[in-house]
Amino acid sequence: MLRIYHNARCKKSREGLEILKNSGKEFETREYLKDTLDEKELTELIDKLKITPIQLVRKNEKVWKEEYKHKDLSDRELVSVMVKNPKLIERPVVETDKNAVIGRPPSEIEKLL
Repeated sequence: MLRIYHNARCKKSREGLEILKNSGKEFETREYLKDTLDEKELTELIDKLKITPIQLVRKNEKVWKEEYKHKDLSDRELVSVMVKNPKLIERPVVETDKNAVIGRPPSEIEKLL
């Protein structure tokens, strides 16, 4: 099953959602700012993405710049920061049972289809 971690206020996320709708494949949408991920879910998603936690952080967000940018955080601490501040999670992310991609650019999503 395909799942998109979606923020309706984000243009790239809306474009990613449109790609999934046009694919004709079944998928579910998780608005991760409302239905937040816990540490286990986020860690599993990062593993599927085959990246480090810092690669999933939106570094231009105000909260990152003001509170975390100059701190030396471990991977575990970064996951905790993203769980507490889901706005920091890059979007959109689309996952299958085995893999995931960050939809930036949105055409990256097609790799899972």
